[in-house]
Amino acid sequence: MIEAVALSKRYGSVKAVDGLSFTVPSGQVTGFLGPNGAGKSTTMRMILGLDAPSAGSVTVNGRPYTGYRRPLREVGALLDAKAVAGGRSSRNHLRWLALSNGIPTSRVDDVLRQVGLASAANKLVGGFSLGMAQRLGIAAALLGDPPVLMFDEPVNGLDPEGIAWIRSLLKALAAEGRTVLLSSHLMSEMALTADRLVIIGRGTLIAETTVAALIAEGTGNYIRVRSEAPDELKSLLLARGAKVETEADGALRVTGTTLDVVGGIARDRGLGLLELAAHQMSLEERYMELTADATEYATDTAPLAALTGK
Repeated sequence: MIEAVALSKRYGSVKAVDGLSFTVPSGQVTGFLGPNGAGKSTTMRMILGLDAPSAGSVTVNGRPYTGYRRPLREVGALLDAKAVAGGRSSRNHLRWLALSNGIPTSRVDDVLRQVGLASAANKLVGGFSLGMAQRLGIAAALLGDPPVLMFDEPVNGLDPEGIAWIRSLLKALAAEGRTVLLSSHLMSEMALTADRLVIIGRGTLIAETTVAALIAEGTGNYIRVRSEAPDELKSLLLARGAKVETEADGALRVTGTTLDVVGGIARDRGLGLLELAAHQMSLEERYMELTADATEYATDTAPLAALTGK
């Protein structure tokens, strides 16, 4: 488990992280989200001891990362796939990491096979594509067979097969009981991969919840229903405390209740239904709604509108 308590980091007059507290439990994939400049990278660096907190603390399985004598056996991390010596082969890069942490060198070829780089074991890392470098970074994270894993944008540069592979890998690692922290801006992948979410903005916590609960709380969720007796159904729903709007085609847009309740009212009163469907926000839409006030680098769409005339 990773646990941050009142974690803060100041660079001069700038507070990159401000009193941040959250947990990353074992056995699940926890997504780490936030706009650019939210403090995600700084937080991950503090978890790994690369930056010292200005205040607060963060521990990995009850101890600071810097307290581990052989940290690669405890935590595997991919933060920057290109941060490797380009003059080394992928095998020698991993051998050096293994030797520095007391890991049997037999693990090197095991993880190279696992990430699909066995045929590139003797190629110089400097000639790797971004996708190959990502695979090597994942191999390095897995090298010590650690119980805690952290990945920052692991699908960058990967082809569709690679993206599907990393998604399956992360889920499998969590299913083994490991702690998995995943930072990414790709909401479609996060929706398919993460069980829980930690969302931050301007260095503070915005939400810590499950994916399902976060989406369910979105203001863009509603029920669309078309009935043979729309006026009667609307009155009944309003009497139950629901909010009901009539759309242009006569359908009712209902919020404040559930699909089962709407269907049950119609059934009990013998009101024929022509359509009954729940419309739910996507994770991306809900994330945008939640972080609207925390986006530091918002795009100005006015120039685009002027060019397109829209």
